[in-house]
Amino acid sequence: MPTRMQASQGRGAPFLTACSLLPPWWTVPVGPPGAEDSSCGLCCPRAGGPRLPHPFAYSACLEVAMLMLLVFGILLHGISLSSQEEASPEAHGIPGEPLFNYASIRLPEEHIPFFLHNNGHIAKVCKKDSHCPYKKHLENLKYCWGYEDSCRPEFRFSYPVCTYVDMRWTDTLESAQDTFWNQADFGYAGARLRELRVLCQPEQTSDSSLVCSRYLQHCRAANLYLDLRNIRRNHDRFKEDFFQTGQIGGHCKLDVRALMSEGQRKSPLQSWFAELQSYTQLNFRPVEDAQCDVVVEKPAYFMKLDAGVNMYHHFCDFLNLYITQHVSNSFSTDVYIVMWDTSSYGYGDLFSDTWKAFTDYDVIPLKTYDSKRVCFKEAIFSLLPRMRYGLFYNTPLISGCQNTGLFRAFSQHVLYRLNVTQEGPKNGKMRVTILARSTEYRKILNQNELLNALKTVSTFEVQVVDYKYKELGFLDQLKITHNTDIFIGMHGAGLTHLLFLPDWAAVFELYNCGDERCYLDLARLRGVYYITWQRQNKVFPQDKGHHPTLGEHPKFTNYSFDVEEFMYLVLQAADHVSQHPKWPLKKQHDEL
Repeated sequence: MPTRMQASQGRGAPFLTACSLLPPWWTVPVGPPGAEDSSCGLCCPRAGGPRLPHPFAYSACLEVAMLMLLVFGILLHGISLSSQEEASPEAHGIPGEPLFNYASIRLPEEHIPFFLHNNGHIAKVCKKDSHCPYKKHLENLKYCWGYEDSCRPEFRFSYPVCTYVDMRWTDTLESAQDTFWNQADFGYAGARLRELRVLCQPEQTSDSSLVCSRYLQHCRAANLYLDLRNIRRNHDRFKEDFFQTGQIGGHCKLDVRALMSEGQRKSPLQSWFAELQSYTQLNFRPVEDAQCDVVVEKPAYFMKLDAGVNMYHHFCDFLNLYITQHVSNSFSTDVYIVMWDTSSYGYGDLFSDTWKAFTDYDVIPLKTYDSKRVCFKEAIFSLLPRMRYGLFYNTPLISGCQNTGLFRAFSQHVLYRLNVTQEGPKNGKMRVTILARSTEYRKILNQNELLNALKTVSTFEVQVVDYKYKELGFLDQLKITHNTDIFIGMHGAGLTHLLFLPDWAAVFELYNCGDERCYLDLARLRGVYYITWQRQNKVFPQDKGHHPTLGEHPKFTNYSFDVEEFMYLVLQAADHVSQHPKWPLKKQHDEL
């Protein structure tokens, strides 16, 4: 491995004031006495934003602003983190060439105005650049995801829909909508932003820094030092005492009390507290004093991963990485993903193609750096897959609400980056996909009988698929799912594919095996129609089930289903699809 990983170079530095580079919640200018409107005033945090430990004099304006930028790892308001080519509103490119590498943005067309809202430097260049492909979006710069302080409610990406009030949570539809927004939509990202606090304060621009959200569920570090020369590995993937004092840290003023107060949710997949509790205030500058065997120049996302063989659990990893990108205001793929694993084992990943939506490089196991002192110029500790009140594993959700913009945007983002496109529907047909199981349990015993019944409907185009990774690659699986209008399957991780159904689609969990909330809630989050079997006298288990330790269990047997009841439910799903405002054949469809 080379001793220094080089980051891509930009075309030039923006001619922007230090204050203007700060994110929205830092941009209240306060000048010296008698100069309240001065553009070179001290940049002070707004109420609710992160606060530095002590005030600074006006004479230190520029230095303070740069320190603030360093603390939050957002030098040039996210350009440094994203490693996207820097853009200057004053730049004059070579005639005939664009002033910015717009292809590096790589976002769905629908997301572009929201990206430009948060990256005003790129919007300014686009206005001046005749080659900019996004000029039509410059009229919509008020559009926003919803977590920005500058975001007006009417310009949010979307609003959840609530049809009734869950009195256990609130008493009005409006407050129900707000509750759901904050639980599982972009309001959740906003809450993480507002929680950020400085735990290790830099005193010079070459210093380190550490900024974290509550309970250390997400952190940002600059010039992070890791000493892995004497690391001991065993079978434990998330060893709590992996680092000792002095083996992880940075050159900054550490607030030990504040750091140690965040340990209430110390748990492998809920917090980074175990990994950062040994963070040390070092007496040397790791990079500047040449104390690193390896310097990682590109931004690096640290992730503790859930089960890579289970789509439901693994996509909690990917969703939380996507939320972390929003919190960091960077969607660049010119970044590293470092898998934080303290064991000596490998990691089985059946969905590794998905990483291409987030990075241009192979995932790097932490053990790659063993026996070395490694310094990360920019390190981002990603939100984790099993956080209490996190997303989406066991998330407590208010009932009666559905359709989060966050999950829809995640679906669009992944599909766009993986080049999975919508290719239909065609010939006036509604595409029905049955997800078969080749596992020992939860098989559909009369699957052929159900299939033959579906084929009697002339407007159905029916297929049966078995998403076995050895026979059908994950990208091919996604292409089938995204080109399905009614998705039918037994309870199981394969139903996580509902995240990538088109907006008008319906998912039919044929039988939930007593786990009523799992895929119902996931469908609500994604915003697709959900139905499941209701009449217990028309479903026929093979036996009472045979859990290895718990005995009788409905998930550990196979099932047959009443054909007439099955068709009734499928036609109910078809009616929803045909009436959906986004259904491409809505005007033509009348047979169902």
